[in-house]
Amino acid sequence: MGDNVKARGWSRRKLLATATTLGVTGIGAYLYRQAPSFWRQYFSEFNQQVEHPGLIPDPDSWPDKGLQAAWLGHSTVLLKIDGFTIVTDPVFSTRAGLGLGPVTVGVKRLVAPALQPAQLPQLDMVLLSHAHMDHFDVPSLRRLESRRTEVVTAWETGDLLRADRYGAVRELRWGDRVRVGPATVQAFEVKHWGARMRTDTHRGYNGYLLEAGRYRVLFAGDTAVTDSFARLRDSRPIDLAILPIGAYDPWIRNHCTPEQAWQMGNQAGAEFFAPVHHLTFKLSREPLEEPLERFLQAASGHPHRLAIQRIGGEFRL
Repeated sequence: MGDNVKARGWSRRKLLATATTLGVTGIGAYLYRQAPSFWRQYFSEFNQQVEHPGLIPDPDSWPDKGLQAAWLGHSTVLLKIDGFTIVTDPVFSTRAGLGLGPVTVGVKRLVAPALQPAQLPQLDMVLLSHAHMDHFDVPSLRRLESRRTEVVTAWETGDLLRADRYGAVRELRWGDRVRVGPATVQAFEVKHWGARMRTDTHRGYNGYLLEAGRYRVLFAGDTAVTDSFARLRDSRPIDLAILPIGAYDPWIRNHCTPEQAWQMGNQAGAEFFAPVHHLTFKLSREPLEEPLERFLQAASGHPHRLAIQRIGGEFRL
C-alpha cells in the first residue's frame, strides 16, 4: 500500500504542478466567473483580524491513562487515548484553499488555532476524513511530517501527501479496518463527497470509529444526515462522538443540522459529544453562533454530555 501511494503521489503531483504552472490565469478567470460571491468574500476578508482563541489547552498536563481531547478549531481535534496521540483533519493555516505559489485562494480563519503544530505533542497518528481543503490542508500536513507518525486517510487521497516523510500512509474504504499501534480504526460510510477539485471524483470520504483499550471515539468528518451511525451501535458505548454541526445553510444535502448531529450521535450510542465544524470559517449562510445554540437546544436536559463547546476547550475521561 505504501509504495503505491508514493508512486501515485509523485505522478499526480507532477501533473498538478504542470497544470498549475500553465494555467493559473485561466483558472483564476474561470473561478471568478463561476463563483463571484466567493471572490467577494475572499477580498472582503483581507483586512479581517484573526481572533485569538478564548481557551488554550495544555496537553503536556494530560496523563498517559484515560481519554483526553481538545478542540483546536474547525474539525481539528487533538486526542490522547492511554498515551496514544491522534489529531483529526489538521488545519492550522490562516486560509483553507488552493495554493497558487505563495498565495492561498480560500476562506480565511475567524479564530486562530488553539495550538500550533510546534505546540503539539509527538503525534502517533493523523486521521484524515476526506480531501476537501478545509479538512485536508497540505501546508499543515507538511508541518506534521514525521517518521514516527502514521496517517490514516480516505481511499485515493494519499497522493496529496509526501508519503515517504511519514511512518506509513494507510488508505481506507468504507468497512476497512487498520491497526495503528494500540488503536483500531474502522472507516464507515457518511453522506458527503470526496472530490478536491471538480474532476477528481475518484477520491473517497470516510467517517471513523476508533477503538483503543477500553475507549471508543467516533470521528464523523463531514456528513449530511444518514442512517450509517445507527449501524455502529453495539453493546459498548462510544465514549466521545466528534460530530460536525455547521455549514448546513444552504448545503443541507452534504452537511447535517445540529439537531441531526445530536440524533446521529445518540443512534450510534455516544455518551459524550464534541460538536465541531463551526466558529472557525465562514462557509455558509447561517449566523456564526447559530449551530452551537441549536445543538445546545437539541441537547437540553443533557448538558453534562457536551464535552467541548468552545475552541480550545478540553475534555478528560
